[in-house]
Amino acid sequence: MTLLTHDRYCDEIAQQVDRFRALVTSGADLSATVPTCPEWTLERLVRHMGGALRWAATLVRTRAQEMLPREQVPLGEGPRAEGDAAALDAWLAETGEMIVGALREAGPEAKVWSWTGVVPSGFWARRMTHEITVHRADAALTVGAPYDVAPDVAADALDEWLEIAQFVQRSGARPWAAELRGPGRSIHLHATDAAAELNAEWLIELGEDGLSWRRGHEKATVALRGPLTSVLLAFYNRLPLDAPGLEVVGEREVLEFWRKHATFG
Repeated sequence: MTLLTHDRYCDEIAQQVDRFRALVTSGADLSATVPTCPEWTLERLVRHMGGALRWAATLVRTRAQEMLPREQVPLGEGPRAEGDAAALDAWLAETGEMIVGALREAGPEAKVWSWTGVVPSGFWARRMTHEITVHRADAALTVGAPYDVAPDVAADALDEWLEIAQFVQRSGARPWAAELRGPGRSIHLHATDAAAELNAEWLIELGEDGLSWRRGHEKATVALRGPLTSVLLAFYNRLPLDAPGLEVVGEREVLEFWRKHATFG
C-alpha cells in the first residue's frame, strides 16, 4: 500500500470543501433528512463536517499532544444562525482555509495527538480527506446531485477504512469490531473500471484471530464487483448492494454483516 503525498491530500481537501460548498449553496433544503445518516438533517451534516475539519485544524496548528475537547474549538459548531446557507458557506470556506493552511504549514511529520496515539500530522491530512470524501457523498445523495471521486482517492479511502477497522479491533475501541471475528468468512472487492496500476481489488478475511486484508484478486466467500466509486460507497453503507452497476457474487449475507457491524458510530 502506498499513501498519497501530503500535498495531494491537502489539494484534495481544498477541492472537496469547494464541492461541498457548492451543494450547500445549490438551493437545497437544509432541513432535508440525510438518507444515509437519517438522524441528521443536511444542515447538521454540514456542521458536523465543518466542525471535524476545524477540530483537526486546531489539533495540527497547536501541535496538540492530548485530546482537545471539541467545545474548545472556536466556531466549531458553525454559525449561530440556523438555516442560513450563505453563513454556512462562508463558514465552510474559512474552515477549508484553516485545515489546509494548518496541514501545509505543519508538513506530514509534525507530531500531533490522534485517537490512535500521537502520530505524524500526515495522519490528519489523510483522515480529513476521506472524512469529507464520504460525507460529500452523503450530501450529494441528499440533494440528488451527481457524485464522483478520483480513483486513487477512492482506493486509498478503502485502504484507510480497513486499517481503521483493524485498529479498533485490536484496541477494543469500538464494540462492533469484536463482532467481525468469526470462522472463515471473506470478502472480495473488485473495481471493474480502475486502471490496472491501481490494483483496485481487496481481500478482507474475517477470521477467529481478527480482521486481515490485502490488495489482490483472490477467491472469497462473497465478492462485490462494480465501478470503484460505487464499490467504495456500498462498502461504506452509502449505496445499496443492488445499486446500478454493482454485482454481488456468493454469500450476500457476509457483505450485509459487514455493513451492519462496521461503522464509525
